[in-house]
Amino acid sequence: MTGTKRSSADLDPRRRRALVRAWRRGMREMDLVLGQFADAEIATLSEAELVQFEELLDVSDTTLLKWVTGELPVEETYDTALFKRIRAACGAPTL
Repeated sequence: MTGTKRSSADLDPRRRRALVRAWRRGMREMDLVLGQFADAEIATLSEAELVQFEELLDVSDTTLLKWVTGELPVEETYDTALFKRIRAACGAPTL
C-alpha cells in the first residue's frame, strides 16, 4: 500500500481489507484522506463505525472529495460522527 505507515499484521481480515481499500482509492487525494485516517483509527473503530467506514469506501472518490472539501453537502446517510472525524483528521474546515 503506497503511503501507509501502519502494519496490518495485528488486524482481523475485515479491517485489513478496509485498510487496503482506504489506500487504493484511485484518486490520490482520497488515498491520503481515507488512508491516513485508517492508519490511525482502523484498529479502534467500533463495529458500527467499521460498517460506516466500509460504506464510505463504496462512495466514489469524486463525491467523497466534494463532501470533504464542502463543495457538496454530505448526504444524510453518510453525515455521521465518523465522517466528521475523517474530515477533522485531514484538516478540512468545519462546515
